[in-house]
Amino acid sequence: MDRFLRLKEVTDISGLSRSTIYRFMGNGTFPKNVDLGPRLIAWRESDIQEWFCNKKN
Repeated sequence: MDRFLRLKEVTDISGLSRSTIYRFMGNGTFPKNVDLGPRLIAWRESDIQEWFCNKKN
């Protein structure tokens, strides 16, 4: 089962700042987030891991 990661966890895992993540989101080069509520977004852990592995190569 896939975990959902909040922004803090994504910044910790990736080493990217919030602004860099939002810039990548705006460019369409970051995994799509999932809306969990009116003011709550997260990312699937598998999507972040896949993106990170692809960025390294």
